[in-house]
Amino acid sequence: MPARDLVGYGQTPPDPRWPGGARIAVQFVINYEEGAENSVLNGDAGSEAFLSEMVGAASHPARAMAMESLYEYGSRAGFWRLHRLFTARGLPVTVFGVAQALESNPQAVAAMQAAAWEIASHGLRWIDYQTVPEDVERAHIAEAIALHTRVTGSRPLGWYQGRTSPNTARLVAEEGGFLYDADSYADDLPYWDRRNGGAQLIVPYSLDANDMKMVALNGFTEGEQFFRYLRDTFDQLRQEGGRMMSVGLHGRVAGRPARAAALARFLDHVLASGGAWVARRIDIARHWREVHPA
Repeated sequence: MPARDLVGYGQTPPDPRWPGGARIAVQFVINYEEGAENSVLNGDAGSEAFLSEMVGAASHPARAMAMESLYEYGSRAGFWRLHRLFTARGLPVTVFGVAQALESNPQAVAAMQAAAWEIASHGLRWIDYQTVPEDVERAHIAEAIALHTRVTGSRPLGWYQGRTSPNTARLVAEEGGFLYDADSYADDLPYWDRRNGGAQLIVPYSLDANDMKMVALNGFTEGEQFFRYLRDTFDQLRQEGGRMMSVGLHGRVAGRPARAAALARFLDHVLASGGAWVARRIDIARHWREVHPA
């Protein structure tokens, strides 16, 4: 088996047969990470330096109070603004919830559950696992599942580490309890990955239709650019037909007022355009397993 699959579906991707004859499946993710990021309070060597308004921030070997408060905005205010946008329109959401972050805010977890949102696992900690030893990462995956189960009442069925290691996909497949793994950006449709000893369903994610581009040097500088990019992605995939669009959001980023206004315009565009199945990621995974089983 080759180490990489550079061919995929090729010229003829399968017909996903989305429910209701929809031309596109649209999936919104809210990443809930606040409280689980790098911090000396969590026993880390330094402060967080990634995915905040302070682009290119340094990691400090002490508490970085400005960085901490930027993350706190996500859990204190931004999450609730996003929650209002989606619940007011009755649109489903998947939360990529970092277990330690979920534990720190029971009110947010209760709101996710009351809205019938899926809470998938975003790992134990919001840290970079690239160089974390395999045995440590394996232990973190097990602890993430246990903590997630204790906080939400059920084990997660979806997985997204985000900042992965070379071992992550294999460890997730070996754990065996996930209906899908989202740690891929390789396609516009779900696919089966057989490189880790079995058939693991991959429901790919997106880093371009993602508010993280608002806090990147090569990203969007204001809400209208964000809206236009989401709109054009949706319109192109809807025109092609038989595709999936993933949109990534964070309370501390898209939860800021001007960005939330742009997101609201996009939500209304999706609803007005028709032909879209807006679904939780777990619903897409279950549909794919039924229509295109391994």
